[in-house]
This record gives sequence, structure tokens and C-alpha cells, in this order.
Amino acid sequence: MGDHNRQPYQQFSNKQNASNSTLDVLERTDPSMDPHNRQNPYNHHPDDGMVGGDDYYHHNQAPHPSDPYYHGDNDAGYDYQMPHNAPVSGHHPDDYYHQHPMPQNQELPDHRYPPPAPNNSSGYLDSPRPLPTPTPSSLQNLRIAAPSPHPVPLMEARPFTPQEQPSLADMAQQEQNAMGHVTDEKMDPRIKPEMDEFTSSLLNVDNAPPEGARRYEDYNQQRSRQLRQVALTSGNLVLDCPVPKKVLEMGRPEFRSQPECTHLRYTACTSDPNHFANNKYVLRQAMYLRQTELFIVLTMYNEDEKLFNRTFIGVMKNIRHLCSRTRSRVWGQDAWKKVVVCVVSDGRAKIHPKVRTVLGVMGVFQEGIMQNTVSGKPVQAHIFEYTVQFGINEKNAFVGHEKSYPPVQVLFCLKEKNAKKINSHRWFFNAFSEVLKPKVCVLIDVGTKPTATSIYHLWKSFDKNPKIAGACGEICADVGKGCCNLWNPLVAAQNFEYKISNILDKPLESIFGYISVLPGAFSAYRYEALQGAPLYAYFKGETLHSGIVDEKAKKKSSGIFEANMYLAEDRILCFELVAKQKCKYLLRYVKASKAYTDVPDNLFELISQRRRWLNGSFFATFYALVHWYKMWGTSHNIVRQFVLILEFIYQIINMIFSWFTLGNFYLTYYFIQQNIKRTQERPEFKDNKHPDPFQGAGYIVMEVFRELYIIAIVTQIVLSLGNRPQGTKFIYTLTVVLFTLIMIVLTYAIFYSVIYSAVHIDYSQGVKKLIELRTFRDIVISVISTYGIYFISSFLYFEPWHMFTSFIQYMLWLPSSINILMVYAFCNIHDVSWGTKGDNTTTSDQGHAKVDKRQDGVEVAHVNVAADQETIDSHYESFLREYRTKLPEEPPKVDYQQVQDDLNKKVRTYTLLAWIFSNLVLVLLIGSEWFDEKVNKVQEDGSFFNPYLTFIFWSVAALSFFRFIGSTLYIVRHWIFGD
Repeated sequence: MGDHNRQPYQQFSNKQNASNSTLDVLERTDPSMDPHNRQNPYNHHPDDGMVGGDDYYHHNQAPHPSDPYYHGDNDAGYDYQMPHNAPVSGHHPDDYYHQHPMPQNQELPDHRYPPPAPNNSSGYLDSPRPLPTPTPSSLQNLRIAAPSPHPVPLMEARPFTPQEQPSLADMAQQEQNAMGHVTDEKMDPRIKPEMDEFTSSLLNVDNAPPEGARRYEDYNQQRSRQLRQVALTSGNLVLDCPVPKKVLEMGRPEFRSQPECTHLRYTACTSDPNHFANNKYVLRQAMYLRQTELFIVLTMYNEDEKLFNRTFIGVMKNIRHLCSRTRSRVWGQDAWKKVVVCVVSDGRAKIHPKVRTVLGVMGVFQEGIMQNTVSGKPVQAHIFEYTVQFGINEKNAFVGHEKSYPPVQVLFCLKEKNAKKINSHRWFFNAFSEVLKPKVCVLIDVGTKPTATSIYHLWKSFDKNPKIAGACGEICADVGKGCCNLWNPLVAAQNFEYKISNILDKPLESIFGYISVLPGAFSAYRYEALQGAPLYAYFKGETLHSGIVDEKAKKKSSGIFEANMYLAEDRILCFELVAKQKCKYLLRYVKASKAYTDVPDNLFELISQRRRWLNGSFFATFYALVHWYKMWGTSHNIVRQFVLILEFIYQIINMIFSWFTLGNFYLTYYFIQQNIKRTQERPEFKDNKHPDPFQGAGYIVMEVFRELYIIAIVTQIVLSLGNRPQGTKFIYTLTVVLFTLIMIVLTYAIFYSVIYSAVHIDYSQGVKKLIELRTFRDIVISVISTYGIYFISSFLYFEPWHMFTSFIQYMLWLPSSINILMVYAFCNIHDVSWGTKGDNTTTSDQGHAKVDKRQDGVEVAHVNVAADQETIDSHYESFLREYRTKLPEEPPKVDYQQVQDDLNKKVRTYTLLAWIFSNLVLVLLIGSEWFDEKVNKVQEDGSFFNPYLTFIFWSVAALSFFRFIGSTLYIVRHWIFGD
């Protein structure tokens, strides 16, 4: 680090330790504040600026091969070669002040001087900030004192002048003001206190003059000194640890002396996320005066390294694409500085060991520096900050600058306890975003892989329309290489569901401006729009399971209803954004943005997943419909409000049909069976068996399957009331097979009747006679309006392949989806869990930082960490060995207590089923058909008319046509406007 003029590091008395050194540390200051690491100041590239909106290139157009950043077309996206020394030209930084002169008496900070878009000769890293020179008398103002044989770089400083030196009373008052909101009691996660003005002014990047300007250095010296005071008065433990040499060797040579690449910054956070900023915790981007345009969070629980690598490398490809847009007014060669990737792991004991190893290999994680407590306070989260220069792709190969990947600013938050995904989002929004103030926040689940340009297209929708508060792309089921996963019928059925939702449902809702749900696996929000009521409502779901007593909420709580509603808290957030008072925010579906995700490949995982989805969506939709009146308090114009009310009416109709889906499906089967029976009883068909689909045995076949249908429904109700799907696999599998056979029989009976009528009708009067057949007409219109629209819409979107590869599997799976998934969901409304059990315990396997006060009044923390380079490199070698060692496939751990519970419930289930079935057989044998005789009417032409079945068919046709209209409007607008 540094050049030949660098002053030698301060040497301390030697206290030898074989592997670890006990350091008296309060906070290791970021080495980036070293003035001798300074690079050339940024200059404006003459091509920077707005050219045709945001970019010179159309959003779907690749750069020309003559572009210096073009590197071919591979790696599932544009591969751009970043030149090591990009040519730089432009203007002197002080030219900014020639056009905007600063008043003589203007005091910093001045909000009129935002920093310009960065471009420097190195092409990448910001210039470190100049600081004063140290003197022995100023050591009390430093944040580190290290009795170690391996010297730690000290931040150069100078003593405060009498005018600058704050009094102890002032510093104590500042700390008291900032800490006034802190409490040891459990707090409401929805309430985020306002940041005090002192801290807010320090973290506001917009306060800074442009880098290299006449007053920039004076401003930054003042700001850096105040940030040191903040850390001192709050007593936060922050360590800057050198990274292993191999990590640096795999990066670009010009970055091997840059502090954000040479040192890993570790923060032991003892604060609640809502008080993160007020407790004076600072992130590197704020210290570098970088404006964060995109803040991406990757949430994970116990996913393995394969899922993590596919997500992280997908994000790296997107950042590479942003850096390739050299004519953009926002992005360009240094675009990576405006993107921060936050990885939040839900529980230190839950993280997959191989993922921890991968993070260690990349330099984002180190063993031996985490602390359990700081001055007796338990650590809530371990925060690691590092700028990585390479990743690991899905083939386990290291990829970096040789594939033109830029550096990536990574913030890794390892939560001490497992507190569920919504708590991870609270760390992201209320802690880190409060410091970085990003423009757009992107939410991605580990395991979801965005395509190479997806994040850019999401960001583009926010940039083009300031009314957009949230956006989502297309979530695609991962069908594997060569679509091999489609051999699994469950995967194929889910693939069809995802595709039809993205072709019919999402475009329709996007036209209205309100999308009922932006999937948490891949979505984006405008940070400014989230402030206030939306985030308050979003984090209310955490209070329902955290044991926090909220008297106001307790009085209004609807118990199990509200708990289920917040299983789909992202739906609540979407509604609150559009209904935000005195605002006119909209939600948008972005077709060009795609991400692939794994879907459950076995029945039992699918049942557990859909239980939360179905219950959460049902109750959250009910919440939105009940509170529709909130739209009148928004700033939407009268036309938009009318359109939104129309969408709510559409959702009410859909909700009613969803409620009665179970009964309607059974009635459809029953009435088709009765139609076959009536046909057999007609005199003209007594000797003609052809009208019967089963050649005279149609009624018997249909009746047998109807009784099996009833038995299967009762079985599902009993199983769902007390059994885990994993504990009764055989019965669930058997019912799926039965429902599949029922669907085959029903489909065959319907199509046989339609074809027979069409072939044997008298065409002497044309097709008039055929159209007058009500049964034929109703069935044909319903089928064409539903499945015909599927085909037409798929071809309009140029994505028809799922109709040929997944349509049949979806049709066969449909009755199981209705009769198994919905029954299980409604029978388990009492279960409001997220599928993971919270871990409220901590382990004391890490260090404990003890804070003392020296005689001169300076607080120091005693920590036991690896400080010598040899130990750090040794730890890194162990990471490499662990990563190269393939872990044996471990069978699922058997919880013998759970096995015993399953056995007890199985015995109870079989007893209950025997009792119910014995009574059911009696009912079926002596039951009458009087209701069927009253409903079915024989028409003059001899055909049978069932008004209820007609209503069902025409309702399905109307809803499908309505979805088709919205889908068509969306794709036409997409063709015209490109959004």
C-alpha cells in the first residue's frame, strides 16, 4: 500500500503470539483514508450525458464489435472487455464552479453541489481521502492502539485546532442525543426513529462538493474527523483486516494497493436494525462519498453453495452489463461503484458451511474475527464489507477480470439469530439503506438467477417514470439443461402456471397500475416510495410472531386472519404503495426482465410451499378489497381511480370463484355424468350405443369414479387436519394418481360428446342447428375461450413452447391442485409458520470484546483476532481445501420424535378414515337423485340443459376473455413504447 514517500507505520511494543494477537482496538480505521493512496482525480468523459434518454444503445441492442468494451457474446449475456487503462479526457474539476460559483460566505455542506458521475484514469477506484499528518499528542483522537509484532496501518491524523476541538460536554451531548432512542427492551420493528441531524449530515453524500474541487479536501477532512468522533463516542467495534494474498493475486494488478480490495472491514453490530444509523454505524460507501443507485439484497437461509453461486454470478453479469453502457448518463465504466450487493444470511448456525467457505474464498468472510459480545452487549449481526474481484460460476470455475467482470461491492450481514426473512429485509431497509440512501432496491432470493440484463431493465422502468414505486420481472421455472426437468410432471405443471401468469395475469394488472404481488424472489422498489406507511405495514408481520406487545395493534387484531394475511406481506406492501396517501405511485411488470428459479420437484415440498402461498394470498387479497376506499385518499386522477376500482371488482369475482372452486369442479363432473345417463335413457338411443363415450357403460364408469372422488376428498380433509405430507407419502401419492385418472375420464367424456354432436348433426340448415345445441355451444365456447386464449396469447408473446411441453401435464395436475393443495391450505389456516423455525439461542464460540478506558480517557476494546499475514493466509488455504473437498451426500437427518409423532397421527388417521368411510358407503347406497331431476331440464330438441353448468362455462369464458384483453393491451404497448 502506498508509494515510496509513505511515512513508516507507527511501531508498538512487541507481544508475540503464535496465531492471534490481543489488540487494544476500538475501531480499525479504513485504510482508504490514506492520502498516499490517492489516484488521479475524475474527469468527465466527453461522451457522458443523456443521449436519447438514458442510453445511446437501445435497451435490447448489443454494442457494436468496434466498441472497445465489446468482448463477444457468451456467458449468457454480452461479455465486455474492460480495458485496463481507459482513455480519459474532459474538463478540470474546478470548471464545475466556473458555472456554479460558490458564494463567498457559503458554509459547507452545500446541497447545491452534488458529486459528478465518476470517471478516473484507473477506470475503477475512488481516490482515497486526504487527511492531516499525525503527531504524538493526537493519538488520543485515533481509533486504534495495537500492541502487536505485526504493525497495523494507522490513519494519519492531526490534532484538532482550538477552534475545531469539541468539548467533552458537546461530544457527550451528541452521543446522548443519538442514543436517546436505544432501549434494551423488545421494540416494535415497524417504528424506525428519525436520524438525528448530526449523523444525517455526515451520511448525506449530496452535501459534498465534486471531488477535486477547490473546497473538496477541506470538506472531506472535516467530515472524516467527525466520522472518527462518531465512532469513538458510540463505542462501535470495527476492524479492518488484511485479506489473504491469493485473493489479491486473482484480481487486477492495479487494485492490489487499493484499500477496499486489500482489507476486509468487519463490524460487530450490537444494535437493532432500526437504530443502526443513529448508533453511528457507518458503511464504506458512505465513507467513500459514493452515491448508491442500486442496492441489491440476496436473502438466504440454508441454501447450498450451488444455489448461492448461480445467484451471485447472475448479479455479477448484470453489473458487468451496467459497466458496458458507456454512453449512459448514469452508468458506464465506473457503474460498479453505484451498485452495492448485500448478502443477508438468516442465522449464524443456519448458514450452509459451503456457502461460508465460498464467501471466504472470495475474501468476504474470515474466521477468527467475529465477536459474541462487545462490552457485554450481545452482537446482533456480523457485518463484513469487501470489494470482490472474482466469483465462482455454476461450473465451479473462478471468473473475474479475464471475463471482464468488474469489482463488486459486497456487504455480507451474518445475523446471529434466525429471525425469518422479513427480519432480514428489516436489516436491509431500516439499517443499511438508511445509511446508503439508494435510489432503487432490488430483492432477490438465493437460488434465483437473473439474466444478464434483467436488473438494468428493472432499473430502467424507475428511471423513465417517477411514478413507478415497484416493478417485477418474469419469474421462470428452471427447466434444466435441454429442458430435462420437464420429464417431471410437477415441474412441467408449475412451468405452465408460471408462464400463463406472466402472459395473462401480470400484464393485465400492469395495465391497471396495481400488481397484486411483486414476487419477493425477484422484484425492485423505489426506496423513497417505501418510506412511511408502506414499510410500517410491511414490518407489522414481524410483530405477529416476535412476542412484541403492541397494545394498539392488539385491540384491532383479527387473530388468525391477520396472521395469515402477513404470510403474504409482499402483497400488503404492494397495496400500501399504490394506496399511499397523497401520492400516485404505480406498479409495473417488466417483460424484458427475467429470472430463473428452482421449483419444488416433489409433491410434499410443493404442498408445504403452496399452503403459505394460498392462505397468504387469499387473506391479503381480502384485506386489499376491504380497504379499497384508501384509493380515494391518493393523488391518482379520476381515470386512474376508476381503473383501479374496476380491477378490484375483477378481483372480487376471481375471489368468489376461488372460494367455490372445490364445489364447482365436483359439480362439473357430476353434471357431465348425469348428461351421459340422460342420453342413455332417451328412446332413440336404446339400441344405439355410440352416443355413450363408454359404449353403454358410461354411467357406471362415471359413477364409480364419482364415488372414488368423494372418498378422495374426505381422505384429503382428514389427512390435512393432522398429518404432515412427509409423514403420509403413500396416501398423498395415491390420491394424486386417482385425481389424474378422474381428469382423464372427465376430459374424454366431454370431448367425445362434443365430437359426436358435431359429426352426427343435420347440416341441411347449415351450422345453425349445431349452434342451437346448448350443451355443445356451452362446452365449446368455454374450452375455446380458455385454452384457445392460452395458445393465442402465447404466440402473441412469441413464447409458445410451454403449450407443447407442459400443457398436458398441467391439465392432468389441475384436479390435484384444486382438491389437494386448496384442501390442505384451508385445513391448516391455524399454521402461520414460514416453514422455518426461529432460532432464539446464541452460541459463545466466538470472541468477546471487552471495552476499557485508558488513563487518558480513550476507550479501547480488547479483542482476540488473527492479525499476522501468515495466520490469515493459513485460514485462506483451509477455505480453499474445504471448497475443493466434495462433501458426501448426507441423507436427511431423522428426527425420531417426529417419526413417532407421524406414526401416532397415522394410526389416528386410519381409524378416523375407517369410521367415515363406513358411514359414507351407507349414504351413497341409500341416497336419492331428486336434486338432479329438478335441475336438469329436457329441451324440445331432446338435448339437456343445466343452467348451473351453463353459468360456470360462460363465467370461465368471460374471465378468460377479460384477461386476454389486458394481455393484448400490454404487449401492444410494449411493442410501441418498449416498456
